Amino acid sequence: IEESPMWEPEAWASSGGWPAPRETRTGPSLSSVLNELPSAATLRYRGPGVLPWGAQEEEEDGQRSIQSVAEATQKELQEPGPSRELPWPMQARRAHRQGLARNQVAQGSGSRATHWTLLLRRSKEKVREGLRSVQPWDWTLKRIGGQFGAGTESYFSLLRFLLLLSVVASVFTACMILLPTWLEGAPPGPPAPNASSPCGSYMPGSQGLVTFSTHLFNFLSGEGFLEWSPLFYGFYPRRPHLAITYLCSTFAICLLYLLLILHRSVSGLKQTLLAESGAVTSYSHRVFSAWDFGLSGEVHVRLRQRNILFELQVELEEAAVRRQAAVRTLGQQARVWSVRLLLNTAVVALLAAAFYGIYWATGATVELQEEPRIQGMPLLKLVVNYLPSIFISGVNFVLPPVFKLIAPLEGYTRSRQIVFILLRTVFLRLASLLVLLFSLWNQITCGGDADAEECKTCGYNYKELPCWETRLGQEMYKLLLFDLLTGLAVTLLIQFPRKLLCGLCPGALGRFAGTLEFQVPDEVLGLIYAQTVVWVGSFFCPLLPLLNTAKFLLLFYLKKITLFSTCSPASRTFRASTVNFFFPLVLLLGLAISSVPVLYSIFLIPPSKLCGPFRGQSSIWAEIPESICKLPQTAQKFLFFLGTQAFAVPLLLISSILMAYTVALANSYGRLISELKRQIETEAQNKVFLAQRAVALSSANRAL
Repeated sequence: IEESPMWEPEAWASSGGWPAPRETRTGPSLSSVLNELPSAATLRYRGPGVLPWGAQEEEEDGQRSIQSVAEATQKELQEPGPSRELPWPMQARRAHRQGLARNQVAQGSGSRATHWTLLLRRSKEKVREGLRSVQPWDWTLKRIGGQFGAGTESYFSLLRFLLLLSVVASVFTACMILLPTWLEGAPPGPPAPNASSPCGSYMPGSQGLVTFSTHLFNFLSGEGFLEWSPLFYGFYPRRPHLAITYLCSTFAICLLYLLLILHRSVSGLKQTLLAESGAVTSYSHRVFSAWDFGLSGEVHVRLRQRNILFELQVELEEAAVRRQAAVRTLGQQARVWSVRLLLNTAVVALLAAAFYGIYWATGATVELQEEPRIQGMPLLKLVVNYLPSIFISGVNFVLPPVFKLIAPLEGYTRSRQIVFILLRTVFLRLASLLVLLFSLWNQITCGGDADAEECKTCGYNYKELPCWETRLGQEMYKLLLFDLLTGLAVTLLIQFPRKLLCGLCPGALGRFAGTLEFQVPDEVLGLIYAQTVVWVGSFFCPLLPLLNTAKFLLLFYLKKITLFSTCSPASRTFRASTVNFFFPLVLLLGLAISSVPVLYSIFLIPPSKLCGPFRGQSSIWAEIPESICKLPQTAQKFLFFLGTQAFAVPLLLISSILMAYTVALANSYGRLISELKRQIETEAQNKVFLAQRAVALSSANRAL
């Protein structure tokens, strides 16, 4: 490759000789043509050393233009601005920047503040590159994106992000709950069997020797030896400092979750707005801006080629659907909306039936566990114990494929179909969890009736649930464990045999088995559902994030092996920018939903009198005011002032002013963007006009 000549900006202004004008052509001059442009834009030269429009056509006008250009060039060289703002070619900007750097070094006039700003920016870039290089499975994600598309890659990226959240929550739990528990002395054992109180007795754990089947049952249900262990809420003793750290860890972890998810959502929102807006043509963006010229190696090049291929395939599919929708008649549109209304009615009916089944299963579990026949059969007792989890998993296994069959009938684009499938499946999974929690709340609070006989003494149903927090933690533990076992069973008993059948039987039986595709919406919502279960149960089962870390770690490698050994690239892909914003948005929804039962339990339901660090309190939150009253008087006044109207009202006013300012600023930026878009459209019209006049002039010259 030949080296391009060096640009010397200083020579452009000092050079006195411009190229001689060409011979006068017949017909209108280029200057007159430019005056007819739709934009009627002012003349601007294209960098020093390049003649302005029309300078080569008319000698007199050209000499004046040359003089004006030279003066402008000399002015820019005398008072240079930033290199990126100069209307020069790239090589000229680079030479100008290098010249300024040499002058600063020679004269020693470099600003110390500018130097430190540049050093800080470079340090940030290096730190960001270092963090990006130490991210786990980075090469695996690139390989998945190149072979199976960006949508499948987004699933594994989300799985890695959730694994990071679980690791951070586990570290917080270990530092703020486990360490204070043992630093203040060994925790006491379970309550004595003969201990009694107005709220009954609580005897966790099995007495005497137990069989292996009983140990297995206890491990799967969270009872027996696990019930009185650091895994559940009831194990932790009544200690003031432990109660404060226990409650503060919950709020700290929730706040950290919120900040990390918001950060991820904002980064995904930028990609979504760019992809969905019409400011940048998707095809030109893919063709001219999507290639990474820093790639080295044939494997990386092929992976990037496949990524671009999948993205273009998505754009072409959605463009075809939009063209079909644009030419629909009024009757066809009425037919489409009627079909959509009918299908959505069927979806609502299916969801209502599923929720009623979960509510019935939760209520029937308590009644069936009391029957002597079930008590004498460990396997049947385990099935009854897992009845709500079985019902929830069954509903989540059956209904999403039905939603997937319904979505193509509604006439939406592929990305819009994915969004509707995700919304319905999210509503199914999260609402089923809410139905389970509502059923448990109904048992704990006697249906909200504080005057009921079972709840009148202690404020909760102490006869059936002497430690209701541990019971909630056990339900979330069973949901997490059953979800993991279900995933393993589907992979080992369905997906791998299906792949073997398809490979060993090339005939009709192999075609009937079909080729397995990785279903991104179902897999993603499975992750979000599992994470929501962990968020709900973390307060009642503190070690649940640690168990979830091990589960996600196992799930990553299991899904990776399944993807490369049993799955083929999806026949229909979808835009990754949509899911990069939608997935964190659904995560935020799951976090908001999970916070409702936890906050309700902290503020309104009385804690258990026989277990946990908050025993003896009227509510879990009552520990915070009592701890504040033990602080010095100045700290008490300051903290109580934060909860008064004198602090809340000014804070609300300041927040409203900042919000109004942000909205006004966003509107001004929006108007500026609209104006720039109109300028881009005008420039496009200018180019079309110039091309037409050039063709007309060429035809006229040939005729002469």
